[in-house]
Amino acid sequence: MPINAQLLDNPKSDRVRRIADLTRTKGRRKSGRFLVEGPQSVREAIRYASDVITDIYVAGDEEGIDSDVLADIAQRAIDASADLYVHTATREVIDHISPDAQGIIAVGDTDKLRAGMDAKVENAAGRPKGMRVAAFWQVRDPGNAGTVIRAADAAGCDVVVFVDDCVDMLNPKVIRSTTGSLFHIPVITMGTREFFDWMGQQGLDVWAADVYGTRKRKPERLPDVLDAMREEGRRGEGYAVLFGNEARGLNAKTIEQCQRVVTIPLYGKAESLNLATSAAVILMSLAFLR
Repeated sequence: MPINAQLLDNPKSDRVRRIADLTRTKGRRKSGRFLVEGPQSVREAIRYASDVITDIYVAGDEEGIDSDVLADIAQRAIDASADLYVHTATREVIDHISPDAQGIIAVGDTDKLRAGMDAKVENAAGRPKGMRVAAFWQVRDPGNAGTVIRAADAAGCDVVVFVDDCVDMLNPKVIRSTTGSLFHIPVITMGTREFFDWMGQQGLDVWAADVYGTRKRKPERLPDVLDAMREEGRRGEGYAVLFGNEARGLNAKTIEQCQRVVTIPLYGKAESLNLATSAAVILMSLAFLR
């Protein structure tokens, strides 16, 4: 679809208001749409999920698009899908929708995104050695949520699960923090019991990533666990690692539903690692076993 010739230049128009509403949960639920901000995330959305994207708004004026980078992304969108509409808008309009847009915004169809993710999960469930699952319990901070999705993507996980009361994965800050990984790896949500039931159906033991464990579940050092897996020839196996809330970690009840507890040993004076760093260390360590 060619670029729409009409320049959007009124930040108070109904259309701009509807797009800006997608920064809020209520607006996303009501419209069934979500917002993608910034060149990197929009580029990856076009590359890996062009069927999900309905419209792109790019900064420019009557003379054309503001920069070669933005113009290249717009052209990729045009080439990717005949059903995708590209619109030019003034910087004032783009910034009114989102101050974090960096000149470009995409609007996506929520149902299509979720349907595509469900299909990817179904395919991953058929892996002969089992899925590679990164799960996060009660993660509330959008930046953290996006960063752990990115870490799971980098480590080659098959699926990310947000367990229990987590931040909306379609919060624009979450999407922006993934830098496009949301369009590479499926992210699904479920309750705690549902998660453990599903892992049981998949034949996967769940590891709790936790410093202290409980009386029933003592923590094991990550290097020791990895060494044992190497000695037993368990490279490439599926796994499920459950990480806790940024501030409180996992509660005892949840830990004791897991089959083992794994902790990252600290060699300096730091008291602990934050959620995103812990996820990157554990998930990449498992990736090195393949």
